[in-house]
Amino acid sequence: MMGLTEKGRSVMTVVRVSLFIVISALLGVTAACEKGDEIPEPAVSPGISQEANQAVEAMIKIGFSMDTLEEERWLKDRDLFKEAVEGLGAEVEILAANGDDALQISQAETLISQGVDLLVVVPHNAEATAAIVNKAHLAGIKVVSYDRLIKNADIDLYISFDNEMVGELQAREITELVPKGKYVYIGGAETDNNAHLFKKGVFNVLEPYIDRGDITIVYDQWTENWTPANAYKNMLDALKANDNQIDAVIAANDATAGAVIEALAAHGLAGKIPVAGQDAELAATQRIVQGTQTMTVYKPINVLAKEAAEIAVKMAKGEAVVAGSRVNNGKIEVPSLLLFPIAVNKSNIDETVIRDGFHSREQVYLK
Repeated sequence: MMGLTEKGRSVMTVVRVSLFIVISALLGVTAACEKGDEIPEPAVSPGISQEANQAVEAMIKIGFSMDTLEEERWLKDRDLFKEAVEGLGAEVEILAANGDDALQISQAETLISQGVDLLVVVPHNAEATAAIVNKAHLAGIKVVSYDRLIKNADIDLYISFDNEMVGELQAREITELVPKGKYVYIGGAETDNNAHLFKKGVFNVLEPYIDRGDITIVYDQWTENWTPANAYKNMLDALKANDNQIDAVIAANDATAGAVIEALAAHGLAGKIPVAGQDAELAATQRIVQGTQTMTVYKPINVLAKEAAEIAVKMAKGEAVVAGSRVNNGKIEVPSLLLFPIAVNKSNIDETVIRDGFHSREQVYLK
């Protein structure tokens, strides 16, 4: 170029070299993208490792709104779910409402305001908790209904056991022992959708016996809030109304079954009348070994909690989750994952709850 000094030529040379380097770099990046090669990670902030930076960005927070922790079963769910979520590198905030509808809704609002990435709910009241779903969705938060179905709401996923099958297992076991006679049914809380499913399963099995006249239902009552004291009163009423002439009792869970057995014991009938429960609570397994409770239904909640945790974290990350079933909740066909329950009696207690480590042999046999 005419008129350039030596210094000017040097500057132009540097410019040309710099442009060449930039263009080459851009072409290299384009080629790498086209070939699918990895592009180097961007630099992280000084003083923060790349791993720590990714952990901060990727940390998922799950909210777990629980009905109650007053029963042994729900303490296990809480601990197993927390362990599973944290094992997946996420964190979890757990609040329990002790059977109070208004408190559960308020606690859910707290979790939503904390900015959880996903909300898991064990509803106390299947209808009232629809408000939680609506509030979460307004905040862009998905909701998983855990173990109990939330009714009349656009819940994103439901995970539970086949609760109708739970009732069927109870009734099959008892009808094998007592194919004819007077039956008492002590239901759960009428506000709990699971209580309706348990009852439906029981009567799926009993109806043919009832139609033939082999079985008569002499007492059938819900138990308000699942409270054992209410179940105890119900059973006393059933005994009084039938002059203690009862042949079998099916109770909606082990806590109510325990109350039934207390009422029977007060009349000298414990161990003489078959009683079914469900949940495989420790006290129930001890009663089975002792002979006052006939059976329970084991729902491996370690599997439920682990599956729920994995699903919650995946959904919070925006990943797809495959649901094998659909369950109608009165508003939509909810994508659902239903696990299988197991009937447990004295003959298989060692091969089920004890083998799985749900309870130890020493605990069950009081040794």
